Amino acid sequence: MIQVLSSAWALLLGMCLLMVGNGMQGTLLGIRGALEGFSTFEMSIVMSAYFVGFLGGSRLAPHMIRRVGHVRVFAALASLISAVMILYPTFPAVPLWAIGRVLIGFCFSAVYVTAESWLNNAADNSNRGQALSLYMIVQTMGVVVAQALLLAADPSGYVLFVIPSVLVSVAVTPILLTISPTPAFDTTKPMSLRELATYSPLGCIGMFLLGGVFSAQFGMAPVYGAEAGLSVAQISTFVATFFVGSVVLQYPIGWISDRMDRRTLIVIVSAIGAGGSVLGMMLGGVFWLLLVSAFIVGGMSNPLYSLLIAHTNDFLEHEDMAAASGGLIFINGLGAILGPVITGWMMGTTLGPGGFYLFTAILFVMLAVYAAYRATRRPAVPVDETGSYVAIYPTATPVAVEYAQEYAIESEQDDENQP
Repeated sequence: MIQVLSSAWALLLGMCLLMVGNGMQGTLLGIRGALEGFSTFEMSIVMSAYFVGFLGGSRLAPHMIRRVGHVRVFAALASLISAVMILYPTFPAVPLWAIGRVLIGFCFSAVYVTAESWLNNAADNSNRGQALSLYMIVQTMGVVVAQALLLAADPSGYVLFVIPSVLVSVAVTPILLTISPTPAFDTTKPMSLRELATYSPLGCIGMFLLGGVFSAQFGMAPVYGAEAGLSVAQISTFVATFFVGSVVLQYPIGWISDRMDRRTLIVIVSAIGAGGSVLGMMLGGVFWLLLVSAFIVGGMSNPLYSLLIAHTNDFLEHEDMAAASGGLIFINGLGAILGPVITGWMMGTTLGPGGFYLFTAILFVMLAVYAAYRATRRPAVPVDETGSYVAIYPTATPVAVEYAQEYAIESEQDDENQP
């Protein structure tokens, strides 16, 4: 761990600052949109636009990096992120905010791809697992810290938009000044969706449904808070609790997944997530119960992401895993684009804010039912023949997922070769 920190501290610090900036702008727009008088559905379009850009960025970033290099891509897109954040309060209009969110999503996706390839280059086989774990922790910590910074100023002013803009600009400095070697860059061509669905129907359907759950909590949670009449401090605490739950419960669920039929665990985890959603929908008026529901939903949805990837890998050869992960991420991105729009539509009806939790509850139930159905269609892979669970967050790009897959495969092969 110390070796990883000493060799990649600048990159990890820069990524933490970038995540603080990203976490601030997402929550802040949800609060500011209510102050500007935007409807819930209008805000859902704005929030969905981020995932359109993110999906596009994850597909195009590798081509950009091969063409002009890591440094130029990283510096140029970070500068664009900083500029867009300043423009939000200057032009408070839904179409412009939606365009800004597309640009922000695209830029952050490409920046993550660049940083993740640098991180992999800074690590070796002996510490790559620790490097990936630190990267995921830093990402989550950045989002949580971002929620606290929302209390630094009035959301109706400019200061809260200036802070993430400055943080993104500052984040570039230690990374570009400290990391000198330009890493080799290559990504695996994704497996066709038809072929992927043949290997793991549950992986494909589950990833699509989970994309809706994750984008709802990442994009629409602050909008829910504003519609429910929560204060800025309460909204920031509410949003942060989703991510705290994901960190606390990621590894216990991962430990269990390596010791039982993963389809059964998917059913259980999805059912618990649905229960947490119902709790928020029925008793969300009590703030501490609202936080409990957020902890449960976040704590179930994020591990499910890694769980579905691990389940899919159980039916693949090692050489196909990286290609399959690219397809799963693309499917998850499609679900993420639709999530905020459907959530906003449900919240805009007579359901009100409760539509937020009703939407996640429905998706969790659908995932649990489909996983139970798939368990009847073919026998489970014996536990001693399954691959290892690797903790991966939905914010990771295909680059990080591929590196995580490669690390897991190498670790398994090393274990098999030991006498």
